[in-house]
Amino acid sequence: MIEIGSKAPSFALRDQFGREITLEQFAGRKHLLLLFYPLDFTPT
Repeated sequence: MIEIGSKAPSFALRDQFGREITLEQFAGRKHLLLLFYPLDFTPT
């Protein structure tokens, strides 16, 4: 579990187009919002 206020660990994810996105690509920015959207028509 990540504590509130701590730095996020390094990660790599694929976007909706299949491109790899890494946390390091956003270095130096003040804010970063990650949004996880469940697929349509899946039970949540």
